[in-house]
Amino acid sequence: MRVAEENNLQPMRRIIHIDMDAFYASVEQRDFPTLRGKPVAVGGSRERGVVAAASYEARKFGVHSAMSSRKAYANCPHIVFVKPRFDVYKEVSLQIRSIFLEYTELVEPLSLDEAYLDVTANKKQLASARHTAQLIKDQIKLQTGLTASAGVSFNKFLAKTATDFQKPDGLTVITPKQAKEFIAKLPIDKFYGVGKVTAAKMQSLGIFSGADLMQWEEAALVKQFGKVGHFYYQISRAQDDRDVNPNRIRKSLGAESTFEVDLTDVDSVKEELARIALDVDGRINKHTAYGKTLTLKVKFSDFKQITRSKTVLFPITDHSSIMQIAYQLCDEIQWTKPVRLLGLSISGLNREIPFQNQQLSFPF
Repeated sequence: MRVAEENNLQPMRRIIHIDMDAFYASVEQRDFPTLRGKPVAVGGSRERGVVAAASYEARKFGVHSAMSSRKAYANCPHIVFVKPRFDVYKEVSLQIRSIFLEYTELVEPLSLDEAYLDVTANKKQLASARHTAQLIKDQIKLQTGLTASAGVSFNKFLAKTATDFQKPDGLTVITPKQAKEFIAKLPIDKFYGVGKVTAAKMQSLGIFSGADLMQWEEAALVKQFGKVGHFYYQISRAQDDRDVNPNRIRKSLGAESTFEVDLTDVDSVKEELARIALDVDGRINKHTAYGKTLTLKVKFSDFKQITRSKTVLFPITDHSSIMQIAYQLCDEIQWTKPVRLLGLSISGLNREIPFQNQQLSFPF
């Protein structure tokens, strides 16, 4: 991708988005040859839990991350469940991160297996972002035995969107000349930042593609979608001025479930909280971010919503700790009405490595 000069004579940015292919599952298949070629789900078991990651063989059967283990087994009865080894995933992630840093200091990790890189002024003085991305992919393969997909463009939105186009082991470049046509043809549910619920609302408004989104005025989008309408207006025009921020960290991590049938007793509530806690545990490990405040969110059948929070002295780092606090919060609530939704989230995040073997204790 050529470096274009803008009116202010500043070079156009060159952004690479790297996403490892089925990272957890690929590490398991690399380390255990008997798993290669088989549908693998990391996390959970056939009886309970949540899938943290699925191999491409499992994805062919509709298995994906955040799916319940029972649903995954129903979709693919011969699926192989393996326990996550986050210590190994973190070690491999550090290997990959060190490769990134050979090319640029402007690396913004999104999780263990995903990051943005700004290579506009890179350490190796490479003129081509495409070539840089290919070198990084090749080096990852050589050093870890794993494949990665890359998206290359002049802003973060387009780079991330491009990554998914040729997975696995893909490399997609979107140049400034290609951007408008690319966005116009892009289905609305493929836009980064447009989730399932928002996509459905957009489709109900006649917005099925980028071309449709471009027809909307900014004020109308804000009226329909709130402040995020500004973002939708900008990305439909290939505008994204966000910098690659090496110090970025999420404010919170969490998971929630809305139930088809309302929960009517506290035992059912606690069973679902255990499942949600497994999902949260996977997310904090994936993002290597730890917090000290856990929040329980409850929405009752009459749509009344309440939250309860607790802050502890040490980082919340595992499923057991999440459950101890969640059950304590649960006992503070009077469960007099059926429950429509439950959620757990951890806030006050940082990336400091918590003390090993630190046990939390809670009064009951």
